[in-house]
Amino acid sequence: MDLNLDTLKREIIEYLENTDLVVFRSNPGGLEGLPMVVWDSENHPDYQMFIDVARQVGAKMVLFASREFEETELDEALDEIEDCELSRDERREFEGRLRDLRVFVGVTCSLELAFDYESRMYVYEVRPDWYEEFLNTCDEIAAHLPAEDGAGESDSDLGGYFSRN
Repeated sequence: MDLNLDTLKREIIEYLENTDLVVFRSNPGGLEGLPMVVWDSENHPDYQMFIDVARQVGAKMVLFASREFEETELDEALDEIEDCELSRDERREFEGRLRDLRVFVGVTCSLELAFDYESRMYVYEVRPDWYEEFLNTCDEIAAHLPAEDGAGESDSDLGGYFSRN
């Protein structure tokens, strides 16, 4: 979904301020590694439904995080292209796709809401289509990077001190 997350961000904050929930401003991506259940925001994009679920299960606090698209993300992707094994046309195509996304620098690219219930984090996350396109482009670029040194090394490189017997 191609949303204006800056507008949605203001709307969510205003909505939360009018509830009995405490809003904890967290860092985006701060939930990685925790047991999570992710809300189907594609088919159910209404954040109010998510917040209502939090309230119904007795949550007292909701975590809120947002992230802006940074120019350094584009620069890093462009730098990775330099290390790729690409034809001239492929290189131009990737550079053009990334250049087109430069208009979104400084724009909110991710919103996260979360609450804890029975030792699981329930998460609502939404990203605009243009940011999904950026992430997919980065994945495509990464697929063209040469294999890193050591990727094919085996346990036999341990100098004979390791045995599979």
